Amino acid sequence: MKNNHSPLSAPRGLTALAAACVVFISLPLLAIVIRVPWSQFFSTIFEASAREALWLSLRTSLITTVLAIVTGLPLAWMFAHRTFPLKNILRTICVLPMVLPPVVGGVALIYAFGRRGLIGSTLDDWFGYRIAFTQSATVLAQFFVAAPFFIVVMESAFSQVDASTTWAARTLGAGPWRTLLNVNIPILWPSLIAGIVLTWARALGEFGATITFAGNSPGSTQTLPLAIYSSLESGKDAAVSLSFLMMAISFVVLISLRHRWMTAFQRGAA
Repeated sequence: MKNNHSPLSAPRGLTALAAACVVFISLPLLAIVIRVPWSQFFSTIFEASAREALWLSLRTSLITTVLAIVTGLPLAWMFAHRTFPLKNILRTICVLPMVLPPVVGGVALIYAFGRRGLIGSTLDDWFGYRIAFTQSATVLAQFFVAAPFFIVVMESAFSQVDASTTWAARTLGAGPWRTLLNVNIPILWPSLIAGIVLTWARALGEFGATITFAGNSPGSTQTLPLAIYSSLESGKDAAVSLSFLMMAISFVVLISLRHRWMTAFQRGAA
């Protein structure tokens, strides 16, 4: 009797379980799309409070991304090309915020940079400068949770560069910085763009660490995710429209970079 089943056919019931998972994840997202008051959508997202929150989110997330590039690029290069004591422990610490609950990150930032924190107390006592519950705190909170994404992506990218290319440039007289900027970065450009966009998107959507460390002051520290939370608490329809806006941004980022960030995280976990 002829066997019509492929050797790679799914076990019985697996497709149904997979479909149930897809439905469970898709249903809340679909609910947002259905509940958006489309006739008022644009007027809602362009209200003064929403514009302030969106502008603050864009500004702080861009600053965060620049900081992640400046500090994360050399760190990723070191993790990929250098061996030093406690490297694995240091690497784990640097990417730990990726898996920490964001509110834990906010608490950690308070005890480090708050008014009575390890560093915050010195800044307050000596210079009268307070970080907590300011826009600087917003940037630090976003950086704490988003920079690890950039580090993971770029470490994976650096580790894939052919060593012979780097050695050839150094043999021809190029210094370390010239080799990095003129040889390695052009090769890594697609991964660099993916890392930058992922870091920016994560910073843009940060909520837990921000509300814990920076607060939720409209016009000062209220980013777009915090504005959504405030609107939801007050029962305003703006929560749905702003949620759809954030969801649309995230969808575009993920669908455009899916192959690159999946590959980077697979290599980074290896």
